[in-house]
Order: sequence, then C-alpha cells, then structure tokens
Amino acid sequence: MSESFTKGMARNIYYGGSVFFLLIFLALTFHTTKEMPQRDHRENLTESVARGKALWEDNNCIGCHTLLGEGAYFAPELGNVYYRRGGEEGFKQFFSGWLKSQPLNIPGRRQMPNFHLNDQEIDDLAEFLKWTSEMNVNNWPPNIEG
Repeated sequence: MSESFTKGMARNIYYGGSVFFLLIFLALTFHTTKEMPQRDHRENLTESVARGKALWEDNNCIGCHTLLGEGAYFAPELGNVYYRRGGEEGFKQFFSGWLKSQPLNIPGRRQMPNFHLNDQEIDDLAEFLKWTSEMNVNNWPPNIEG
C-alpha cells in the first residue's frame, strides 16, 4: 500500500460506494414492491374508499393529522382510529357524530374545523380510515392512542 492517498484511489472508493448503495437501493425497492400486495390488501379497495381518500386530500387532513406515521403532529394519528373508536360496531356512528359536532369550542383546546360534509362524504371518509386501519403496518402506531 502506498504512503499517500491518490486521486485514483478516491475515484475508486467513490464509484465503488456509489454502485454498492445503488444496488442496495434497487434491492430494497424490489423487496418493497414484492411485499406491498400482501400488506395493503388492495383487493379491498372500493369506490367509497377512493372517494374517502380524495376527501382526505381535498380537506388537507394530513395538514394536522398523521396517517400511518406520515403528516403533521398537531392532531392525533388516525391509522388505528377505526379500532380505537368502536370498530365494526360503533366507528361510523362515533365518527359521524364527532365530525358533525366540530368545532367543540372548549377553551384551551385545539379546534378541529367543521368541514360541513354530508352523510355520504362522512361514510366515504370512514371507509377510507377503516381501509387504512386494516393494513399490515407492523403494529404502527406503537400505542393504541396513536
């Protein structure tokens, strides 16, 4: 080994490292695209879920809430709200009542705006949140209250 670090050695380390990490990136991308169909249950996507996602985006819910760890941390995580608030038996009734009662006007508490959604839109948004809660996300969020 020579006593000095040459330009050729630096170039070889740069190109070798770049190729190595590019291969790692490609392997992880392949693994993710192979695993996603088993984890996201895309066979359960319906028109109602798609409309609910559109409402989620149009009303910028992610500007305050997180969904599966993505979004703002101003309001609660909603990745497991379906199970937290009643599941199959009571979620839709809870969710509809909650959205219609906003804002609560409790002093010192953050206020959620009333988006004036009709019953069909509330049901679609509930279906979207139900669909996201049924995804296999390795037990995210780490606690039941998000």
